[in-house]
Order: sequence, then C-alpha cells, then structure tokens
Amino acid sequence: MTVRGVRGATTVVSDQPDIVLEATRTLVIEMANENGIVPDEIISVIVSTTRDIESAFPAKAVRTLDGWKYVPVMCTHEMDVPGSMPLCIRILMHVNSETHQKDIKHIYQNEAIKLRPDLQK
Repeated sequence: MTVRGVRGATTVVSDQPDIVLEATRTLVIEMANENGIVPDEIISVIVSTTRDIESAFPAKAVRTLDGWKYVPVMCTHEMDVPGSMPLCIRILMHVNSETHQKDIKHIYQNEAIKLRPDLQK
C-alpha cells in the first residue's frame, strides 16, 4: 500500500454557501466513487478556492458526508494569479491505495475541465 494523491476541481456560478457546499460535495463523491475510495483509506483532504469564494468553508461539505466525520480536511486559498479561472474549488485527496499512479482518475467538473484537458477521457 502506498500514498496516492487524487486531484479534482470544479467551478460554481456564484459565491453562495449552498452552491459552494453542493459543488464540493458533488466533486468529492465523484472522486471517491470513481477511484473506489472509502473514508478509512483517506489520509487527508486539502480544499482550495480562488479568492472570490468566501461565503462558506468547503471543508464543511466534506465533513458532513456519511462516514467522513473523522477525515482530516483543511481549506486554503489558491494563489491569485492574473487570468486564472474564477470561482474555482480544487481538491487534493491523499489516500492509501494500491492503484498505480497512472490509473488514478482525477475528476474535473464544469468549467474546471479546462484546467487539465489532458486528463479527460
């Protein structure tokens, strides 16, 4: 067993708590489902947002998923680079896994699919 990083990103149409939390929840669930991840295999989750998202802590959405209460989750902001994608939520999930790095399914939703078109299947 080794530690793997699973990446994901999504965007929201506006910075409203219910929208931010639902987008985060949807992304995390797809990341876990597509990679066969259960909460006990997760070491930690880092959630970052662009600075235009400040209405809610996306980590709240992760902690409220069934079975995810004890998964360590932390929020932070992305670098504010001119021209970067607005209203974007990114996730880096560290998991114990026997899956080869090349077989990890990184999930990009909504406008965030433009961030890594090379990973789209």
